[in-house]
Amino acid sequence: MSLDLLTYLFIGGSFALYIGIAIWARAGSTQEFYVAGGGVHPIANGMATAADWMSAASFISLAGIISFVGRDGSAYLMGWTGGYVLLAMLLAPYLRKFGKFTVPDFVGDRYYSSTARMIAVICTIVISFTYVAGQMRGVGIVFSRYLHVDVNTGVLIGMAIVFFYAVLGGMKGITYTQVAQYCVLILAFTVPAFFLSAQITGHFLPQTGLGATLGSGQSVLATLDQLSVELGFNAYTDGSKSTVDMVFFTIALMAGTAGLPHVIVRFFTVPRVKDARTSAGWALIFIAILYTSIPGVAGFGRVNLINTVNGPDNTGTSYAEMPGWFKNWENSGLIGWYDHNGDGKVQYAAGNAFEGGKPNFIDGTGEQGQRMVSNPTLAPAPVKAAPFANEVYVDRDIMVLANPEIANLPAWVIALVAAGAVAAALSTAAGLLLVISTAISHDMMKKTINPNITDKQELMYARLAAIVAICIAGYFGINPPGFVAQVVALAFGLACASVFPVIVMGIFSKRMNTQGAVTGMLVGLVSTMAYIIYFKFMGGSADQYLFGISPEGFGTVGMILNFVSAFAVASMTPAPSEEIQKIIEDIRIPRGAGGAHAH
Repeated sequence: MSLDLLTYLFIGGSFALYIGIAIWARAGSTQEFYVAGGGVHPIANGMATAADWMSAASFISLAGIISFVGRDGSAYLMGWTGGYVLLAMLLAPYLRKFGKFTVPDFVGDRYYSSTARMIAVICTIVISFTYVAGQMRGVGIVFSRYLHVDVNTGVLIGMAIVFFYAVLGGMKGITYTQVAQYCVLILAFTVPAFFLSAQITGHFLPQTGLGATLGSGQSVLATLDQLSVELGFNAYTDGSKSTVDMVFFTIALMAGTAGLPHVIVRFFTVPRVKDARTSAGWALIFIAILYTSIPGVAGFGRVNLINTVNGPDNTGTSYAEMPGWFKNWENSGLIGWYDHNGDGKVQYAAGNAFEGGKPNFIDGTGEQGQRMVSNPTLAPAPVKAAPFANEVYVDRDIMVLANPEIANLPAWVIALVAAGAVAAALSTAAGLLLVISTAISHDMMKKTINPNITDKQELMYARLAAIVAICIAGYFGINPPGFVAQVVALAFGLACASVFPVIVMGIFSKRMNTQGAVTGMLVGLVSTMAYIIYFKFMGGSADQYLFGISPEGFGTVGMILNFVSAFAVASMTPAPSEEIQKIIEDIRIPRGAGGAHAH
């Protein structure tokens, strides 16, 4: 059976399963739409949370980033896993006992202010849209390769699929769909990881892959260091980020994880506070299965890529002899080759192969592999210490998807990876779109603009908001500001600077009042957004970074500014009422919590 047919069967079969579950679990009320009726088993909720949280950034992009940047990529692993522990221990049980299932709902009631609620709505929408752009981009990348369409068409197909099971099923449909998606994505990631580990190191555990010895007598990590230096890159274990930037970036990812609206709402789909903590523990176990495999998969992929492209003697491979996977991904525009020296060989080293770092298909004519040659605007980038000019552009986001093809794994494994990648991207996209629609229909329409609307009208607004959100998310998926994991990291920075501090202060500080919370959220959000916009969209350069802190790490600065300004303003304004202070004392007591409520 051909690879294309297997891929269609795997992806089509998984879609049929997801949509079937969404129809079976169709939400009939706002309670089921928002929190699945509050009756999901902790283990099922743990799987759904893991699927919701392990997005396209985790499945598709994280191993790719670590594969290319080495040590610097460890910030993602430490930040995202550490942040989940922070969420499970520091926030989830208290929020669950408070009983308000959205971040704006918590902020509005805890700080007794419609203004605070509206600012929290804005923060939630900005964070969620930034995050969902990466997911839609991930879907487009998968479809561009396996359905032989361009990335933009792939994004449009993904939008249609998300529409069916997010808008139709709400949280009830999404929860049970995500249980199935977790099973698909974890199999899709670990099965090829076991194959790759056995093929390269001789044993089956990818978790210990970087330390395994190759035929040369060197470990995978030492081999990567040697190959990287020979080709003009930094040593794999060195990295290019400063220590300050690494620390700030890791903290931003950690606090951002704990402040993500679409993960927080997951703890209201279980019956009790104890179940919220239990499901968080299960989710961490389910997440760890994938995350402990990522460094090995990243290392195997980089070694395979260099050896395949540059050949055994590390001098390049004739384009005519390049394997089919290279030309397949070249067709999708996610790999490009420009023959700088005219020798007909594909050669990979440090430096950009193309002006701007990415291939530019201007004329679109000529044979495969020659389209860039006919483009007069392309010029080789200067390369330091490399044996030749780099001629290859590789989109980092393809590494996990291309790994099985590079390693010549069976076609069914390649098809399984495609299905898993789609599951990872769509599961998180659906959860984020639900958060956006809930923020608009429940927190903005029901709680602020028109409290008299019926449940039926509120559900209608939620679905309309989800439709609009899908369209906007599709636009950002087609026009993203970076690689999938980089886009997602910006969302974590925004959550770190705006949502996380206001929740922590709301739970642990009886003195924090409306004025302080509103000031803190605005200072954190505006400062972080301004920094991101300047450096990502207005031409700011790395030598202008404040204390060497990148836009991805600036969320930590925004968080500090949030805390400082909030406490400063709160100390100069009246304390909250006795009633609010008693509520704060009560939510820190683990017993006596009732069901999640919306109104």
